[in-house]
Amino acid sequence: MFVDSHCHLNYKGLVEQESEVLERARAAGVGTMLNISTRESEWDAVIGLAERELGVWASVGIHPHEADQHGEITSEKLIEKSRNPRVIGIGETGLDYYYDYSDREQQKACFRQHIIAARETALPIIVHTRDAEEDTAQILSEEMEQGPYPGVIHCFTASADFARIALDLGLYISLSGIVTFKNAKDLQDIARTIPDDRLLIETDSPFLAPVPHRGKTCEPAFVSNTAQFLAQLKNVSVERLAGTSTKNFFNLFNKAKPNG
Repeated sequence: MFVDSHCHLNYKGLVEQESEVLERARAAGVGTMLNISTRESEWDAVIGLAERELGVWASVGIHPHEADQHGEITSEKLIEKSRNPRVIGIGETGLDYYYDYSDREQQKACFRQHIIAARETALPIIVHTRDAEEDTAQILSEEMEQGPYPGVIHCFTASADFARIALDLGLYISLSGIVTFKNAKDLQDIARTIPDDRLLIETDSPFLAPVPHRGKTCEPAFVSNTAQFLAQLKNVSVERLAGTSTKNFFNLFNKAKPNG
């Protein structure tokens, strides 16, 4: 069985065919999905789906693109919402300097509030970083000095140096369908070096469909394609990769229960 550690089931392209998407995922062996929120207005819908559907879990968070629209977000608000038994992670959050849709200082402040919530709840923080490695690493390191917290760098596309920093901090690394792309040789080299016990797999659906589905709307069923590619890359069986990445998910997101 596979786990999709990061998907957006409430996004356009998937929400209109919710039951069919879930049916296809389960038919492909994807028994667990973490449905990620990116703005406060999504929280209730994301949690509601997790409450209705076996094997679907929820996160609460504010994407860096949305930081300017959530200047009032506090760790307390995140902590309160995360008390729901179906909420198993904080995020996604982080820094995105590629688009700069939100002021960078506001992104940083929002990011730190999420880390505080992760530390207080012991729920993993789900980190988005794009073109912001230095500041992301600095904040993660500074906050870790204030007290440990669990977390994962989602949809990893950063450098080998950043991967080492994240691993040294005790964080996990999650790979999406990007790793299957022909122009992702550097990422593939990094993927080979990620310790087996720190690796997660995701789709980030409805985005980033892996080969052989490029150009299509991505969905959780496609996590099996990324797993097959990674198994070949790391020279292990798909069964072994599925087993270790699934174990890693439940070790990190330990509020979740298999088949729960």
